[in-house]
Amino acid sequence: MTTSAEPFVLNIGPQHPSTHGVFRLRVVMDGEIIRDLDMIVGYLHRSMEKLAEERTYTQNIPFTDRADYLAAMTGNLGLAIAVERMTGVEAPDRAEYLRVIFAELQRIASHAMANGTLISDAGAWQTPLLYMFREREKILDLFEMTCGARLTTNYMRIGGVSFEPPAEFWPALQELMDEMPERTDEYASLLLDNEIFLARTRNVGIITPEDAINGSLSGPALRGSGVPWDLRKAEPYCVYDRFDFDVPVGTVGDVYDRFMVRMEEVKQSVRIIKQAVEQIPPGPHKNDIPLALRPEPGEIYSRVESPRGEIGFYLVSDGTPAPYRFHLRSPALINLTLLRELGVGSSLPDAVVTLGSIDIVLGEIDR
Repeated sequence: MTTSAEPFVLNIGPQHPSTHGVFRLRVVMDGEIIRDLDMIVGYLHRSMEKLAEERTYTQNIPFTDRADYLAAMTGNLGLAIAVERMTGVEAPDRAEYLRVIFAELQRIASHAMANGTLISDAGAWQTPLLYMFREREKILDLFEMTCGARLTTNYMRIGGVSFEPPAEFWPALQELMDEMPERTDEYASLLLDNEIFLARTRNVGIITPEDAINGSLSGPALRGSGVPWDLRKAEPYCVYDRFDFDVPVGTVGDVYDRFMVRMEEVKQSVRIIKQAVEQIPPGPHKNDIPLALRPEPGEIYSRVESPRGEIGFYLVSDGTPAPYRFHLRSPALINLTLLRELGVGSSLPDAVVTLGSIDIVLGEIDR
């Protein structure tokens, strides 16, 4: 006698339409195997891009805090650079170094969140996550002492940054940078020989280099597949061309490789910050610009390397103080587009770990 089971539909989330960062998967299961998968987004949609058309370019900076809220500094920087390129405004040399320092601190903090939650998705309890949050909290302390905020920083400005770091910032930063090599070694000793972690991440969620490129992936999701594309090297902005650092890449393109790329990028961010601290020149932290900046009519697309990949800003000016069109290229949304191909044919636990390795932020996806 034989038995057969009919496929059934499993809804994974959302818990409530107003929950912070809601994402829903509609999965067709055949036993323990996924046969189809739909991604449903939009629960956090706030019409940010339309609202931006009614505000000045400077007033739009806080919107970038609330897009990728785990990398607010990078979003701030991306918009500031886009407007500067559109208007011909230049930031002082010291401001460019401060931008790099804070962008790389933000990258470390974001990767700590990404890898910490991935480990939890793979079955670990809270200990590794809290270890990584230890360093993240110290970085948020540095943000707070400089601009008064920890998450939605609103720190970058068109023409520079909003505040000069206080005197106590520099010794605290140096202490953290001195600790980081020991901390990353500690993460490695906890995880990289753990057979459960290796079983859950190796050869799971493989993205080939061809699929990564054809899917327009960027960031660790792309570099984990062995493609050494990083805008800080390929199209240097700020003063990244003055620093010596490497672009870590994977070899297989699986969950493990994406995890390791983020681990190695933390080390490279520490290298960049140490060089920036040594080289930073004296001078003003910003240039004065008109309160209501009026770019000449035209359009621009500008991009920077966020912790999740290429975050781009497409701006259209009609000569008024507010953009005629404001569009954000979300790396998390584009990196997510391959999830169906990765999930179909796998087990549900593997699909959850694969999703975690892509490192999405719903504020940026829904906007």
